[in-house]
Amino acid sequence: MRYNEKELQALSRQPAELAAELGMRGPKKGSVVKRRLVKLVVNFLFYFRTDEAEPVGALLLEHCRVTQEEPSGFSISFIEDPERKYHFECCSEEQCQEWMGALRQARNEIQKMTGKVGMGHRRGWCLRAGTHVSPSTTQDPLEQFGISEEARFQLSGLKA
Repeated sequence: MRYNEKELQALSRQPAELAAELGMRGPKKGSVVKRRLVKLVVNFLFYFRTDEAEPVGALLLEHCRVTQEEPSGFSISFIEDPERKYHFECCSEEQCQEWMGALRQARNEIQKMTGKVGMGHRRGWCLRAGTHVSPSTTQDPLEQFGISEEARFQLSGLKA
């Protein structure tokens, strides 16, 4: 499946299962912690600059591991490349536990729906608009979650 910029933006505007401003550090060496608005929608973790309405990027939560790194921090890594981690800093241990539970649930729900449980042959990708996500399905991913084509067009016309 391919996601284009409009589809990702429309999905990022859907109601979130969980959203908060967190510290986030990418997987590159020397990366620094930046404050980001982080929003979980279906099985995508969108992240935004705190002063912008459009997402900077998104993580597809397929075949990922969510690990507690410290009392109020966790990381997301992908099974095929476990050293490549995205680190998140929460305000409290309770918030960290809430995020880890929600992320694991989102990952597990999508695996149940697609029938792909356990270690898979693909890795999670950090998405940018137009990035190829997965060649293995012809199903429209947004319609799987009740987001019709009509609703997408209505949402894409809205300005944040």
